[in-house]
Amino acid sequence: MFEQQPEAIQQKVKKLATESQKANPTAWFDVLYSEAQGDAGQIPWARLTTHPYLQEWLYISQQKGEGNTALVIGCGLGDDAEALAKLGFQVTAFDISTTAIAWCHKRFPNSSVNYLVADLLTLDTEWHRKFDLVLESRTVQALPVEMRSQVVNCITPLVANRGILLVITRIRDNDSIADGPPWALSDKELAEFIKLGLQEVRRDLFLSAAGEKKIKQVRIEYCLNE
Repeated sequence: MFEQQPEAIQQKVKKLATESQKANPTAWFDVLYSEAQGDAGQIPWARLTTHPYLQEWLYISQQKGEGNTALVIGCGLGDDAEALAKLGFQVTAFDISTTAIAWCHKRFPNSSVNYLVADLLTLDTEWHRKFDLVLESRTVQALPVEMRSQVVNCITPLVANRGILLVITRIRDNDSIADGPPWALSDKELAEFIKLGLQEVRRDLFLSAAGEKKIKQVRIEYCLNE
């Protein structure tokens, strides 16, 4: 995760994200992937394995993928998407970075996952209410706080009736804007999902160390019952 990376990489990400905020807040992702030149160690969130909080949730919830669709938002290098595909989900996974998606195709040439280049803020309306499982893992926290409501409004309509939205993110204890990226979410910001019709089913809290600091993260399962 980001907090486990060398200081130089953290500072590079911060510089790229800060500089892009004025013109295009999402442009820096492809710059980072491109400049990595195939070295996953240069991508702070690239684990080259399924995110452990997702893996644990899949085990606890005993997810059955057969006959169900799944969407992975900001799929990065594809490991979470592949984990869902192995369970039988019909998986669509997208990222705004063309380099990241090309990297996914190279890593998993025979994958059943439909990897696409797409912008979360301008998704096709045909995706509305289409996916039985939507995974949002650490994408919102990588975007400026001012965009939170817009991003939540783009994510929520993707969940099918009786579907699940799984959110994995850093969380902060108050509404003050923390330094970033990543910019941890507040409970008030997360409540936007509830206002848009989702119900919170389960919340799990995790603490991880970053030097002397403790990073608070949550995994939240939402459902839609219209």
